[in-house]
Amino acid sequence: PHEKAPGFEAMKVNSFFERTRAFIKIEDGCNRFCSYCIIPYARGRVRSKPMDALKKEIAEIAANGYKEIVLTGINLSAYGQEIGLHLCDAVEAACEPDSVARVRLGSLEPEQLNEDVIARLSRQKKLCPQFHLSLQSGSDATLKRMNRHYSAEEYRTIVKNLRAAFANAAITTDIMVGFPGETDKEFQESLAFAEEISFAKVHVFAYSRRPGTKANDAPDQVTPAVKEQRSRLMIEATQKTKEAFFGKQIGLTEPVLFERECDKNVYEGYTENYTPVKAHSGRGLSGEIVPSRITGALSDCCLAELCE
Repeated sequence: PHEKAPGFEAMKVNSFFERTRAFIKIEDGCNRFCSYCIIPYARGRVRSKPMDALKKEIAEIAANGYKEIVLTGINLSAYGQEIGLHLCDAVEAACEPDSVARVRLGSLEPEQLNEDVIARLSRQKKLCPQFHLSLQSGSDATLKRMNRHYSAEEYRTIVKNLRAAFANAAITTDIMVGFPGETDKEFQESLAFAEEISFAKVHVFAYSRRPGTKANDAPDQVTPAVKEQRSRLMIEATQKTKEAFFGKQIGLTEPVLFERECDKNVYEGYTENYTPVKAHSGRGLSGEIVPSRITGALSDCCLAELCE
């Protein structure tokens, strides 16, 4: 059980060794009490990094040469709610240093992204057009039992608004299968919804019981065999949507932040919308942002040629 601590616990990291992206934790805890989740009990309520501390950490990371900053948190969307701030304030602060080329967001609770928030975020040109919106299920009945705070229709609208505001946006997510009481009909609704949204990437996982949560004691627990079958079907479907998204990137020229040499003279990096890209180069590319034309797509990445 979480013991109440005085405010946000600063966990500042100044060096990320050979990494090209720097992660800043700006929020801890959660007030949502999803029926399957132990986090509010284990991590406590929402606590946010004060803005002065955040700006100082951003300045230090920028001075250390990192081109991309990733803002993270247990419930990132809730940043600042207890101190009169908003996630948009953190994004704007991270975008401020000239040497920072990109700002990326970690996992988000979708219902926080109303039209005004999306419009404000879209004004930050350094904000990467990749949004990990935790879905969990595309079935309204399942979402209600999970104590999620949106419907499938509301989620659909949020995705539509993000795609309208951010060109070539990638929408990624998490989907749970086998939640207690999930019927075949509910699973099929979730599967169809995932195919409709056409996610760029999906983390599929089977529900697992957590003592102390409401779902742990819920009736109609789904058998391991059914969970395994549903996981396989969901993974197969969302692999197709990922490959379709990769296919749409072919022909585009995008700035790629190369991170590492994954094979001899082959470098791996990411576009702004977090499409993984591999390209040949006779010189070291790690830590560089290079315009690259995407020429092909595999099952797990795109191929590109440098435009130098």
